[in-house]
Amino acid sequence: MKAKRALLPFLLGFFAGFSIFKGTKPSTIKFAKLHGPSRPLKFLHGYLYMRWPKNYVSIYRVGGRLYEFIKPSQASLLKKHLKSTYHGKVIKLSDAESLIKLNKEISLTNLEKVIPYKQARDIIIKNPESIAVIDCPCRLSKDNPCQPLDVCLIVGEPYVNFVIEHKTKGARRISKKEALRVLKEEDERGHIHTAWFKSAMGDRFYAICNCCSCCCAGMKAFKDYGIPMLASSGYVAKVNEETCLNCGLCSKICPFEAIEMNDDKTMVNYNKCMGCGVCVAKCKLGAISLLRDPLKGEPLSIQDLTKA
Repeated sequence: MKAKRALLPFLLGFFAGFSIFKGTKPSTIKFAKLHGPSRPLKFLHGYLYMRWPKNYVSIYRVGGRLYEFIKPSQASLLKKHLKSTYHGKVIKLSDAESLIKLNKEISLTNLEKVIPYKQARDIIIKNPESIAVIDCPCRLSKDNPCQPLDVCLIVGEPYVNFVIEHKTKGARRISKKEALRVLKEEDERGHIHTAWFKSAMGDRFYAICNCCSCCCAGMKAFKDYGIPMLASSGYVAKVNEETCLNCGLCSKICPFEAIEMNDDKTMVNYNKCMGCGVCVAKCKLGAISLLRDPLKGEPLSIQDLTKA
């Protein structure tokens, strides 16, 4: 009986994969090799996710509403599964830029201190010169989304060739200079930078997203449904009381609602702060800074991770 149950997903994946490979593209074959012959359903999952990301996110949004109806014990198990297989790491602008500026291939594994999840925590970048931008599936799946749409950066192979060959919505190759411009402009808009990891993408990093709290499905899952699928940057915001005028701007723009005004005093809610740096960039007085905090995990700093 157990053998039959184990055979079913293999057969489903095999026939689904066969239908895909009938008109196969070179990038599809390379993408399939990330998973190997023993994980056909992972390949199929990743294929559907990369081929039609808007539809994937739309289904994900509908699924999120199930938390309102299922038992707490079932919700807990689902949250545990989701956070382990699909998650993002909040990163500072400078760390996001460092990922784009890479000029050599890297292979970093066992990064549990940086990416605190059981699965999908490797950074393996093949051909770092290859970068593409696609239309943000989270924004595409919303009515009246934030603009512009082309803000999701796909990094390295086989991911870039895949979105280009399969004509994923808005996909186009861009230079490192243009990718850095996207990061800078999104930073100026008050959006956060996140590095994304997914088990169906070969258990590793594949994209840098520039997220807004109003459109991002991952942020909504994190804030509204308590799914711990976002890891802190490793930093926490600190207010300089001598410089701060308590204008309240940082409290209004914080995407994680981590800055509070109490008796005209600006205070950082330690538990909510993810160290994204939006408040630092927007404070014209320079009254806020980001401080390293070991309890928040290790930063995703390519310079530090590649020193050895």
